[in-house]
Parts: sequence; structure tokens; C-alpha cells
Amino acid sequence: MANNPTLLFLHGFAESREIWTEFTRGFPAEYQVLTPNFPGYGSSGAPVAADYSMEALAEFIREELARAGAAPAVLVGHSMGGYAALAFAEKYPAQVAGLVLFHSSALPDDETKKANRNKNISFVERHGVEKFMSTFIRPLFADANEQTMMNERQQLEEMGINTPQASVLAGMQAMRDRPDRTDVLRKATYPVLFIVGKEDLAVTLETSLAQVALPPVSTALLLEKVGHLGFFERPTETRRAVLAFAAGVFAEA
Repeated sequence: MANNPTLLFLHGFAESREIWTEFTRGFPAEYQVLTPNFPGYGSSGAPVAADYSMEALAEFIREELARAGAAPAVLVGHSMGGYAALAFAEKYPAQVAGLVLFHSSALPDDETKKANRNKNISFVERHGVEKFMSTFIRPLFADANEQTMMNERQQLEEMGINTPQASVLAGMQAMRDRPDRTDVLRKATYPVLFIVGKEDLAVTLETSLAQVALPPVSTALLLEKVGHLGFFERPTETRRAVLAFAAGVFAEA
């Protein structure tokens, strides 16, 4: 498998590799599909990591690709996974064949978002992860999908509850403190795909549109009635977009 075209899927904050299970089921056999858990994520028994910064996650990505003998690869990052992918691309651009920002952004938190992160950190410290997840997950879905996707909501809440509190707190701090990486997009020597939910409250349509023109080569999938979870809310369209993007990347390799 080491010589096979590789897709590396990176989950978001308080998620696990399980978000990609159905999404990647039935992918063409010629692809090597990697769906690791970030350190400190994935189960109630996940060991706490020493460093949750995006730079540390970038080193984790490098180690995963080296272990699989799989660089350059297409990196598909959901939300925080996209932040980590950008940190990796900044340091190791030659190892990136293509980048998919799946409801993600190269911009840092503004002051309002930083204040909200701090508020959430204080809430988790006072009330714990389970109570936080009971209100954190629902707004990630578009309003139109709230009632029809209760199973997916429950799945995400369980992932969050099973994430160690230390990982939740450190993950929020790392996202709060990440730098501006729009220059990574401007200097990209690989194509970039943006997957954007028009009702995403976490990474807004306006935020995404401002970045689509930055890379030398980019495409965007803009989705109606989708929030921050297109792999659940519109799996067929988002899967098709990722596979078409990967096919184009590896056809040119």
C-alpha cells in the first residue's frame, strides 16, 4: 500500500476517526485511506497528550505519513483537523499533494472567538465535558437537519463525552492560540478544495469565500442547508467532491 495514492482524513475538535467511517466506506481500492485519532482523542481511555498545539499535531501528521510510507498525500481536515493540516503544509509543503479544508479556515480566532473559547474553557472547568457537549453539538447542524439527524448528533455527543477533559481544554486553548495561516494558502504549490456549509456558524460562508481566491489553484463546494458537518448532512455530495478532487490530484502526479 505504501505506493498507493493516499488520503489522510483528520477529525475535528472533540471528535474521533469514527466520523469518517461511513464517509470513506467503499472508496476505490487503489487509495490508501488513513483515518487516525489525534493524540488524546478517540476514546475515554485515550492518553492525554503532552502538546495539543497545531504545530504538535503537524508533527503527528508527519509521523503518520512516514509510518505509512505515504507522502505526498491529500490531506482532508475537518475544522480543527484543517487547522492541523495547514500547520503541516506550512512546515512540509512538499509532502502535500492536495488539501481539503472541510468546514475549516486558515484565519486565526478574532477577539470575539477568543473570548468565546475562554468562556467555554471556564464552563468545562466548572461543569465538566458532558454538560458542555449537551449544548455544543446541536448548533453545528443546519436548522433544517436538527430533527432528522438525531442519531448523528448523539454519535457526536458521545465522541465528545468520551474525550478526556484535559484534551477538551487543551484543544480549545490550541485553537484559540493558532496563528494566521492564510499565507500558506497563498503559497500553496498544490490544489485546495474548500467544502463550505452555507449555514455554518463556526466557519461562516463569508469567512470561507474570503479565502477561496487565495491559493493559486482552488475549487469550492458551497452547500445549502448544511452547517459544520457536511460529511453527515450531505454525505453523497461531499464524498463525490473529495473523490473527484483526489482523482484530479493523483492524475497529475
